[in-house]
Amino acid sequence: MILTTTPNIEGRTIIEYKGVVFGEVIAGVNFVKDFGASIRNIIGGRSGSYESELVEARTQSLKELEERARTMGADAVVGVDIDYEVLGTNNGMLMVSASGTAVKLA
Repeated sequence: MILTTTPNIEGRTIIEYKGVVFGEVIAGVNFVKDFGASIRNIIGGRSGSYESELVEARTQSLKELEERARTMGADAVVGVDIDYEVLGTNNGMLMVSASGTAVKLA
């Protein structure tokens, strides 16, 4: 399965558009990560715990996108876009949404 942000795939021909496909993940941030990030906010630096949570959520949303495209009979997803949002009280939840167009290649 090819996932790309471009509208086409060099050297390949799109023969069928299967439709728009999504992959969403909503991840909670626990107290320990939140506490560590608040310390980093005061003293400066990067929050490794938040960064790893973000990477994991992005990876899972792309995996879900790929699985949904596969069930549609697609060979690739073009025009992939990833969006991030914070949700919940005190912004304690992270939502990562990946979307694109599932296509069949020649």
